[in-house]
Order: sequence, then structure tokens, then C-alpha cells
Amino acid sequence: MKVKTNEIVEIEDMEAPIFKSMLHFIYSDLVPDLEELKDDKDASVAMAQLLLVAADRYNLERLKKLCQIRICDLIDVNNVAITLTLAEQHNCSELKAACLKFIKPPEVLAAVALTDGFKHMILNCSENIEELRKITKYSI
Repeated sequence: MKVKTNEIVEIEDMEAPIFKSMLHFIYSDLVPDLEELKDDKDASVAMAQLLLVAADRYNLERLKKLCQIRICDLIDVNNVAITLTLAEQHNCSELKAACLKFIKPPEVLAAVALTDGFKHMILNCSENIEELRKITKYSI
């Protein structure tokens, strides 16, 4: 079999650092970018969320699980709605349950409802809105 060394494979819909991190995981079973970003919560969550999407797309279940664990550790008012949407879209039941548990108290839900992520969730993930109605007994 002859391989052309000058062929370029384009990966669309994924940023280069995410792809690089995913490849690193494939070859080493490690995700150093998540560890390196542990002191920057927002960057760590963003990296884990993007890696989760990539892991789901390429069926890398262990990477997907590691991303879910990291995200669960960092759920807050500002990222929970986007995280809940991702959990629904990528079949992450444990992550979804963690988000719903976090958002259940009325004062937390009220704060989350003011975020852009919540507005995004309303427009893109009606399943989560129905779930929130059931667990909080509020009309959303």
C-alpha cells in the first residue's frame, strides 16, 4: 500500500487545540490540557466542553467520561445552562443529572435564568426546559 505523504486531511468544525488535545489523548490516554488549565476555571470548562463534543463525535468514551467528570467539578451559575444543553445533545446522563441537581434550588434557578446560556438553552433544547419544569415546579 502506497501512502501519499503530502495529503492534507481537513477536520472541520473543530479548533486546532481541541483536535491536538484529542490526538494526544488517543496516543497517551492523558488529557494534559485539562490539567494545565485547572487554575483557570472558565478556560478549563470551555476546553472540557469542546473536548466532550469531539469525544462524542469520534466515539471516545473514556475521553468523554473524563470531560464529564471535569465539568461536573466546575459547574456554576454561569456555565450550567450551556453544560445542561451539551449533556442533552451528547447523551451524558450523569452530567445532566449533576446540572439538574445544581440548578434545582429556586435561588440558583433564578440566577441561572438571567444568563445568556439559559437563553441559548431555551432556544435550542426544549427537553431541558421540560425537565426543569418537572423538578422545580415552576413555570419557565
